[in-house]
Amino acid sequence: MHFEQFRYSLRCPFCAGKKKQDYKYKDLLQHATGVGKGSANRSAKQKANHLALAKYLETDLVNEAEPIPKRAVTPEHSESEKDELFFWPWTGIFVNVSKGTANGRSPDDKEYWLKKFSLYMPLEVKLFCDNQATVSEAVVRFNSDWTGFKGAMEFEKSFEASHCSKQEWKSHRDCPGPNLYGWVAREDDYIAEGALGEYLREKGELKTISDLIKEETQGRKEVVANLANEIDMKNENLDELQTKFNLNTLSLRQMLAEKDMLHRSFFEGRMFRLDIVKCQFFFIQKMHVAEMRMLRWMCGHTRSDKIRKRGYPRKRWEWPLWWIRERGRDGLDM
Repeated sequence: MHFEQFRYSLRCPFCAGKKKQDYKYKDLLQHATGVGKGSANRSAKQKANHLALAKYLETDLVNEAEPIPKRAVTPEHSESEKDELFFWPWTGIFVNVSKGTANGRSPDDKEYWLKKFSLYMPLEVKLFCDNQATVSEAVVRFNSDWTGFKGAMEFEKSFEASHCSKQEWKSHRDCPGPNLYGWVAREDDYIAEGALGEYLREKGELKTISDLIKEETQGRKEVVANLANEIDMKNENLDELQTKFNLNTLSLRQMLAEKDMLHRSFFEGRMFRLDIVKCQFFFIQKMHVAEMRMLRWMCGHTRSDKIRKRGYPRKRWEWPLWWIRERGRDGLDM
């Protein structure tokens, strides 16, 4: 039986002409089982082939199955842990630091200790010396959030698994041997005498898990309240802007209406003035025509008469009466 694998997918060798060709392991197993047991439109040979394929997948290709993803579980704390006082920010303590516990390395090599505890994601290592100026104990600082708490607890559990916890240190303190002992800093470490206690009192404080949960809840409530206030302020500003926009729109409409009225009144007044000028022109023209008629009537002329020259006639008997009347006596003496 031949299988084709393409980009982490499997292909059914008995359904070459089907639309779907690429399957994952789970889908291909479901396909082969369904065709082999419940398909009514397949022949007996096809059912037998698919049953054999399902058996082959279950026995020989189990490693092709996808691993089931782990569900993220929220860490739960017991009542004793909630009321127990821890040093915060989370800090781990390890003692009996010597050249033997450092695998032959120098005990004051911070890089070595950070690399040794890198699985728990530490931030810093602080070393303390005893009266002989040799390193005897040290602290490991973790993040101040729940990720740091998880790393600190795993740090402590690793020492408990190797029987090098705080209780074993108290019982074997006089003869500790070559082992390294470690735990998470708590109330008794905070109030202890010496350089370690002074360092803890200077760098942090004691808190319970319940206090941290309350602070985190209160912080979230404050953030939500601040966001709600900001949203209310934004809504108020938005309402003010909307009101200003409406007022500006109304004033703009009024200005446009006034502009249209001014245009109409201007054009109407202009047309009225043009009508007046036209009437005056016609009246003046008619007056001019009437005056000319009166003048022609007074002179004894009509519009059918030809225009005569105003010059002096050559012969006296050619003088017309209107010329004599116009010239008077002086004209006769000429």
